[in-house]
Amino acid sequence: MTLIGTKMVEDGRTAREIFDQVIGNPARKKFGFGEKLAIVNVDVQQAYTRTDMFKTAYETDPGQIDCINRISNLARAKDMPVIWSQVAYKNDAGDAGVWGTRTDTEDSLQNIKYGSERHKLDPRCEVGPDDLQYTKRMPSAFFETQLASYLVWHKVDTVVVTGGSTSGCVRATAVDALSHGYRTIVPIETCADKHESYHFANLTDLQIKYADVEPVQAVIDWLEAR
Repeated sequence: MTLIGTKMVEDGRTAREIFDQVIGNPARKKFGFGEKLAIVNVDVQQAYTRTDMFKTAYETDPGQIDCINRISNLARAKDMPVIWSQVAYKNDAGDAGVWGTRTDTEDSLQNIKYGSERHKLDPRCEVGPDDLQYTKRMPSAFFETQLASYLVWHKVDTVVVTGGSTSGCVRATAVDALSHGYRTIVPIETCADKHESYHFANLTDLQIKYADVEPVQAVIDWLEAR
């Protein structure tokens, strides 16, 4: 039989090595920026950012929140929307659905309660008085939230997704952004995950299929040129 397709490649490269090769391909066409973007900061909350407080927290780039603040502040100054999502559940976790059934410890997802320390945004986040801030309950910042209608109202055509985790809620939000018809940008330094394998494998997949995975400087340059 003649092989036309591809058998799964097993070449011993790490996820990071594959990412470096993919991101370094100058020939790959990009979706690019449109005319107006929104910054969607996904779950930059203490449960996932405060490595000094919670076992569920993780750090990839120590400058992550500084980068998020910089592009959020630039977008705000250009009258472009900035959005912050968080995840939390009611006391009996009855709104967590099947996602909340695998484990039940104090560190479990469904035990992030409204108003708890785990629910709160990281205090390093610079949230503007008119930023949209809301709590979600599933991976995507779009799922059963006001985000889609908010972006339509603001005539946005490009969504910049930051936050964590790269392999979870960032990926889910980026895929949904593309599915809603938005040019989607994921700035590398603004995302985090627990293991470099998850982080770089998902950045690679996003770059190949769903988004432009770019250095944060690309977003800064675009905003400063507006």
